Amino acid sequence: MKQKDFEERYSPLWARMDNYLAGYEKNTIPQTQSSADDSPQQFDLPAAYRDLCQQLAIAKERQYTSYLVTRLNQLVMACHQRVYQQQSVNKNRWLDFIIRGFPCALREHARFVWLACGLFLAPALVMGLGCYWNDALIYAVMSPEQVLQIEAMYDPANRVLGRERGSDSDLLMFGFYIKNNIGIAFRTFASGIVFGLGSIFFLVFNGVFLGAVFGQLTRVGFAVTFYPFVIGHGAFELTAIVFAGAAGLMLGHSLVNPGNISRRTALQQAGRNAMKIMYGTFLMLVIAAFLEAFWSSSTTVSMEVKLAVGTLFWLLVISYCLFAGRGNDTASREVVQ
Repeated sequence: MKQKDFEERYSPLWARMDNYLAGYEKNTIPQTQSSADDSPQQFDLPAAYRDLCQQLAIAKERQYTSYLVTRLNQLVMACHQRVYQQQSVNKNRWLDFIIRGFPCALREHARFVWLACGLFLAPALVMGLGCYWNDALIYAVMSPEQVLQIEAMYDPANRVLGRERGSDSDLLMFGFYIKNNIGIAFRTFASGIVFGLGSIFFLVFNGVFLGAVFGQLTRVGFAVTFYPFVIGHGAFELTAIVFAGAAGLMLGHSLVNPGNISRRTALQQAGRNAMKIMYGTFLMLVIAAFLEAFWSSSTTVSMEVKLAVGTLFWLLVISYCLFAGRGNDTASREVVQ
């Protein structure tokens, strides 16, 4: 291909790139006939960058004029800088979301968080006290085999606490806990699409099950191993389940009471807000899985230390949710899409 044909073929792309870079640097959309196509929201910068690199290589290989090679080289360098600058901006946005966006989203939708908390804690408290006072009530929730298995998991004579592990591998258990915890949270959230009924069911069910376990293990005298085991990762795992339920209730509420807009539009809006909570929830569950695999199950750490550290974790989580990013509550933070 001759240089003239090469320039005629690709010059529209180079012009669009010039317009895009100029508009990006001035934080405005170029005022051209195709400004809608050149806007930063619609221009595929990484793809254009790859095409420019290929065109620069062709120009050098075919020994086109130095003017053309220089122009393409300048465009490539400008695109390279912009691509990696965008990646840096995205990283900063995620950090901003963790520090401010997530706790602000929780407080913005506090009514759903408190409702989910009540749906989870009330059944847990009732079932826990019931199983503590009545040794037969536990069998209304689980089979005798399951009861024996749970008791064996927290027997003070065990070398490793928690779920039985065939290979004694903390890393494998870390992966297991991530899969298990995120699965529970996702079901609690996604089932909210059924007008919130699914989220209500999973919140109540998990509360009843957890309360039954607490009551039974306390009654048989395994509190000395059970509470130090759960207090650390529970600060992240239990609150994350409540937050997932709150996000699911937001979906259900948008369908039950869409207001003056269509249910589809209301669901879309609620989904965007709910995902802000779910991003933070998933991060909390990863932290919980790490602690459960490497910290909670350890028998080399004294029970007193575990209780102290677990209490500190609860204080940190509660303080984070209540106070982090307080100055940004009026400005909604957008998470990376």
